[in-house]
This record gives sequence, structure tokens and C-alpha cells, in this order.
Amino acid sequence: MTSNTTAEAPSRVLQVDSARKYFPVRRARLRDPRRHVHAVDSVTLTLGTGQTLGIVGESGCGKSTLGRVIIGLERPDAGTVRVGVDAAAAGSPRALGVVQAVFQDPAGALDPRMTVRQSIAEALPDADRATRDRRVAEALEEVGLTQEHSDRYPHELSGGQQQRVCIARAVVGRPELILLDEAVTSLDASLQAQVLDLLSGLQERTGVAYVFISHDLRAVRRFSDQVAVMYLGQLVEVAPAADFDTGLLHPYSVALRSTEPRLPGDSGPQLPRVVLDGEPPSAIDPPPGCRFAARCPVAEARCRETLPELVEERPGHLVRCVKPGALTPAPDSGEAA
Repeated sequence: MTSNTTAEAPSRVLQVDSARKYFPVRRARLRDPRRHVHAVDSVTLTLGTGQTLGIVGESGCGKSTLGRVIIGLERPDAGTVRVGVDAAAAGSPRALGVVQAVFQDPAGALDPRMTVRQSIAEALPDADRATRDRRVAEALEEVGLTQEHSDRYPHELSGGQQQRVCIARAVVGRPELILLDEAVTSLDASLQAQVLDLLSGLQERTGVAYVFISHDLRAVRRFSDQVAVMYLGQLVEVAPAADFDTGLLHPYSVALRSTEPRLPGDSGPQLPRVVLDGEPPSAIDPPPGCRFAARCPVAEARCRETLPELVEERPGHLVRCVKPGALTPAPDSGEAA
């Protein structure tokens, strides 16, 4: 999360305040009480222009729902979402036309009946033909494709080229914010690196901000300025990406980080695997205290009674825990096994 307390701080392109999104559960009988899945529960975050916020967490934690709330595909039940330069300022709760998205399956995101040119131009509905042609050509060049690709159909492209087309369609309207929801998950390692380098270059040239949702912790650490960790609909930690190696404070974040496999050539300490007992509690009926308490190796009685607030423990480092930093497994030697 960025701060606007100094003159050097970037303008805020995203401001989310206490956003909540619940989904009703179908009742077995008409007289049964209405129940809801707590997909996103009182999430507050900010993002500055030209920055990247990575969001991680196990499946079902709510990170994709949060992304859909941010870009307007889901309306929050409570709270506000503001998108646009200096989003923290008063005004409309949403600035339309400044946010785009790139999803996991590029083939499914492209209309098989439309050429590359038509798919990209679709994001410029109000532009005249000359402007559309010029902007489409510029977008193709920005993502490393040529005019030869513009008349091809999705099935005539490789997976990496399809994802480049999706990125071109996202950037052609010159948005201030792009949601990347598992945008590199379906690509092999070499293509992942190419696409992340492409996105980084676009960010440097245009100042676009990214919300990067991924299961790939290695990609998130490499690509993000800050990392937000979600658990059962809530943010439990927001930290600078540099802290994601050895500076994490929430027990769940430490356990999540310990699952990252060590690859040949990796440097620095390797955290031993933290094995968590039990299953996450129900998102329909979450516990009253810390939602991680039932699985936490260092939980106390108070953890099960009162929900901790998300507080700043260090500059730019927020954590929702009454015992931040209590789970600190000794690192391994760093030698390959």
C-alpha cells in the first residue's frame, strides 16, 4: 500500500475502502435462514501509479473475487472502490474506462470469429477508423507482434502470441490500471519470463499500474512492488516484495512462503516447510476471532476470541496478527538438497 504523506509519493490509481462481497447460498428449504459465502470481507488497500500489487493465497481465499470487484465485474455489497489517478480524492466511486483485465486463458478470452485487429480494435468503440488503425498498430508493436499478425485468427497463433494479443487489447485504451488474474499461469517458464518482461517494459513506458493475482509465488515476488496475502476473504498481510523472503510476519504468510520450491541456482536462505494441520474454516460461517487460528502453530486463546485489525508493524508493512513474527522457523543452510 502506498502513502501520499510525502510529495514524492505517487498518485493513487486505486483506492479500496472496506470492500465486502458475499454470495448467497441456495437454501435447501424455504424456511432455512439465508446464508452467505464471505468471499471478500472488509478489504482496504491502495495502489500508486506505475506500481504493481501482487495478491496471493490458497484457492478459495477470495483473491479472484477481489480482482473482479476492483474492475467492476462484481459490485461490492459494502464499501467503495475508486479507480483513477488520485483515486483517494472525492468524486465518483468508479472512474470508467481506466481499467482493463488480462485473464488466465487467452484462447477463451478471444473471439474465434474475429481477427487480431478486430479483437484489439473492439476496445476502442468511440474512435474513428484512422485512429483505431493507428492505435492497433502501436499496440501490436508494444507487445512484440507485427502487422502480419493483425489479420490472423486466434487458432493461428501460439499460446504466447494469444496472450500478447490479450495484453495489446488491454493496453490499447491506455488504462491506468490492469488486472492480471493468473495471466501467466498457462504459459511455460520461458514464455512467462517473456510476458513478465513485456509487462514491466509497458509499465516503465506508460506508468500503468497492475494488480497481479497468481499462485506462482516466484513470479509474484519478481514482478510486484508489494505483496498482499489473503486468507478466507481477508487481507492478513501486505508487505514490500523485498520482505517476502525473510521478513514476513503473519504465520500464514510464513507457511505459504515455505511451500515455494527451491530451484537450482537460487541464492539466500531456504525456509523449512511449515506443515499446517486441519482445513480452513467454512467461508459461510467464519470463526469470530482470527480466521487462521485453528491452523496456526503459535495461536493462543485470545486469537480465537477477537479478530485482529490490520495494522502497520513496520513502514509499509501491515499485518493482521496479535503475535506478528512469532513463527520464525530457522532457515536451512541454502545448499541444494
